[in-house]
Amino acid sequence: MATLKDVLNKIQAVKKTKQITKAMNMVAASRLRGAQTKMEAFRPYAGKFADVLGSLAERAGGEANPLLVPREKIKKVHVLLCTSDRGLCGGFNSNLIHKAETFLKDRAGRGIDFSFTAFGKKGRDWCRNSKQTLVDQHIGVVGSTFGFNVATTAGRKLVNLYLDGSYDEVHIIYAEFLSMAKQIPTPKQLLPIPPIALAESAGDENAPYMAEHIAEPSPEDLLGEMLPRNIYVQIYSALLETSTSEHAARMMAMDNATKACNDMIENLTLVYNKARQAAITAELMDIVGGAEALKG
Repeated sequence: MATLKDVLNKIQAVKKTKQITKAMNMVAASRLRGAQTKMEAFRPYAGKFADVLGSLAERAGGEANPLLVPREKIKKVHVLLCTSDRGLCGGFNSNLIHKAETFLKDRAGRGIDFSFTAFGKKGRDWCRNSKQTLVDQHIGVVGSTFGFNVATTAGRKLVNLYLDGSYDEVHIIYAEFLSMAKQIPTPKQLLPIPPIALAESAGDENAPYMAEHIAEPSPEDLLGEMLPRNIYVQIYSALLETSTSEHAARMMAMDNATKACNDMIENLTLVYNKARQAAITAELMDIVGGAEALKG
């Protein structure tokens, strides 16, 4: 049985760990509020932007812009992998990396060359360890305060490389924030821009009404400006979702860790009390034995 000093040292160590996890929980909760506010404020803009773009694309035709035209043969696929820079957030990063591995397995055997752009250290480290082609990396973005210029810089490179034929498809894998307890790893195609569901739902009586937007000078000219910006909007939205999801996952993980510390403290306290009681009983037995010996 462990000595009283050993058990007491373990209790003190777990209490210090509990202080750390509780502090990290509070920090994650504070950052979560700011990230969630930005994400929820940007969602209506991204949704309305997609509606206007869908209306213009339908009127201009599917081949009005090269960003809308799928390639006949897919040989080079680029993936933006959004992860966090730090751990201690449960299975957040492992779920995103597993989604990336599933994405590669689904397309295995087709002669496709994959390359990656990593947002976050965890995704970068996975690309290096798994010998994936890492074209670019952005560290210190997810989980921190960042602006739209981050998405613009990354998106402009992707658009230029897609137009010059370096990539045949561009996808992004990010964590979609649904609730505090649920963040879903989600793959999304960025280039070529997938067809808007507007044309598919044209004959559906239950489809929502889509307003016809007046385009000036012309839908074709506007698409040339708006389609690249749509890529920037999608990347920025994915980064906001991933950042919010990271804070929520870390908050839940630290809350569970704090609860586990409480359980460990209770169990160790019980062990300490038993060891202390055994020590006191042993001392009493020695005293009683000595007294009996003196009487004899």
